[in-house]
Amino acid sequence: MSGRHEAGAAADIGTIMRDMGQRARAAARVLAFASTHSKNKALLAAAMAIRAARADILAANIRDVDAARLAGRGESFVDRLALNDVRIDGIVTTLQAIAAFADPIGSVIAEWSRPNGLEISRVRTPLGVI
Repeated sequence: MSGRHEAGAAADIGTIMRDMGQRARAAARVLAFASTHSKNKALLAAAMAIRAARADILAANIRDVDAARLAGRGESFVDRLALNDVRIDGIVTTLQAIAAFADPIGSVIAEWSRPNGLEISRVRTPLGVI
């Protein structure tokens, strides 16, 4: 296990997952009200940070892959876990592509009027944490 919880790898996985979920939920509340410009800026900054930290990410991933193999994980799991330059480039390119997409939040996807005159609109809203 690498990253934020590496030092406490023996820590209770439930505690780690609960902490991650709480932080993700808090971030989702902030992102729900973020402007398109802010979201795109964050995506591009993440792409740049990944590109800049490529060597560190790959080194940590080697440790993760080794740990997965030692734990007896299947080869298909290990393959999905493993990173290389091509996969890192793919992550960076995908983040850049997402930043280039039109932001769907706030767009009207359906509108109709009820017989009583009530106007109804279906508007895209942030989904939250997935």
